[in-house]
Amino acid sequence: MTSVLYDTPGPKARARNWIYSGIFVVAAAAVLWWVLTALADKGQLDGDKWSPFVADGNVWTTFLIPGLGETLRAGAIAMVIALPLGALLGIARLSDHTWVRAVVGSWVEFFRAVPVLMLMLFSSAFFVQYTAVGSDMRPLYAVITGLVLYNSAVIAEIVRAGVQSLPNGQTDAAKAIGMRKGQVMTYVLLPQAVTAMLPALVSQLVVILKDTAIGGAVLGLAELLSMNRQISANYSNTIPTLVVIALIYIVVNFALTTFAAWLEGRLRKSKRTTDATVALSEIETGEAA
Repeated sequence: MTSVLYDTPGPKARARNWIYSGIFVVAAAAVLWWVLTALADKGQLDGDKWSPFVADGNVWTTFLIPGLGETLRAGAIAMVIALPLGALLGIARLSDHTWVRAVVGSWVEFFRAVPVLMLMLFSSAFFVQYTAVGSDMRPLYAVITGLVLYNSAVIAEIVRAGVQSLPNGQTDAAKAIGMRKGQVMTYVLLPQAVTAMLPALVSQLVVILKDTAIGGAVLGLAELLSMNRQISANYSNTIPTLVVIALIYIVVNFALTTFAAWLEGRLRKSKRTTDATVALSEIETGEAA
């Protein structure tokens, strides 16, 4: 029996696959054992290192939950601004007017090329020099500004690639019944492109949440990862604290991707969707399937 992509593996191939899988499992178990042994030798697995997260509720109410709240606030505000801004930039990149494509394309390529950390630092310096934003709110403003400038440019490319991934017949059919370009984009292309864009969009939203940690490390934003310094200073448990914080990030991002998968499934049942999908490689190279 064969499939479109490959032949069904025979007995020898299946045996090799089992051998390779076994080698991988053994290697992974050896690495895990080595890590746990190294942590145990340094006392990082002792009960007193982990007990603050179980027996001491103050660690959660004073540090972890407020830090998570600040991470979600910065990420949510950046998402709310970056998503519509990126959509507008992506649509503008498909304009029939050369000067619009040139201006927007230059904007998008510039902010895609600049590291998000540099954008945050420039934003912080701008708020210091030219605004009256207080020092308590300045880190949050700088982090959000940097995230919006960078991620709106990436989202613009996701939108552009999503629209271009649709068959040309969609546009031709809409124009044949007299729809203008704006109507074609609003009522025909974008509703169908949403499903194609969704996996890449969710990946970028996860990046936004994780990049808030840059603001905590550099600008002093009191987000989740920055709480590691205060917790470890009080309990001398840096490794356990980082493990707990990592697990929180995993849970939050897993919830986001699970919701997106559910939403994508609902959208794919709609008659207005196609089976096209935007890959991250298409966004990087500027091509669409």
